[in-house]
Amino acid sequence: MIRPLHILRLLPLAAALAAMPAYAQDAAQTNDAPAADQAEGTVAAGGLSLGEDANAETPGAPGQQPETYVKATHGSWELQCLRAPEGSDAEDPCQMYQLLQDSDGNNVAEVSLFRVANGGQVAAGGTFVVPLETLLTQKLTISVDGGQAKRYDFSFCTPVGCYARVGFTEEDVNRFKAGKGAQITIVPALAPDQKVTLDMSLSGFTAGYEETSALRQ
Repeated sequence: MIRPLHILRLLPLAAALAAMPAYAQDAAQTNDAPAADQAEGTVAAGGLSLGEDANAETPGAPGQQPETYVKATHGSWELQCLRAPEGSDAEDPCQMYQLLQDSDGNNVAEVSLFRVANGGQVAAGGTFVVPLETLLTQKLTISVDGGQAKRYDFSFCTPVGCYARVGFTEEDVNRFKAGKGAQITIVPALAPDQKVTLDMSLSGFTAGYEETSALRQ
């Protein structure tokens, strides 16, 4: 069996939104990014690090984390946002969030979603966090209203759980908007012959999606 998650909102909003450019880079698959990095003297051919000034200010250092807050609730989705620095003209970046529970009310997984602008086939990005006792080779399966399912790879694990960084096409997003509920399926590592299916409510999805931030290339 898979143990319930004992810590809610395992993926800090700041970290989730900070990771948003990675989705765009993967989605766009352009050759411009490595050249730009190399110009800064940090990345060489093959993605090898050339190092950086150790005395330079480190982004995201303790005490520099922006304030997070829940801006609104749409059905089963929270709209979580980062407060922009004081004096900034930038809008507060926001993402959708939902905690997924099993039939017994145990917290098993969580999901965050945001839009991607000019991302080619990728219209939206999502991060799913599941327990460590998940059999990663069986991947993460998503279906809407019992329809055709799609499988997604897991990206990495930390002491709090395993992460699947997912790219959704416009067709996927439209299914979410039109659907009543999605089914998220994972396989326990200790019981590979079993499946754990979680319901992801799509109540309020459209309203919440329209308010999320759109990462631009």
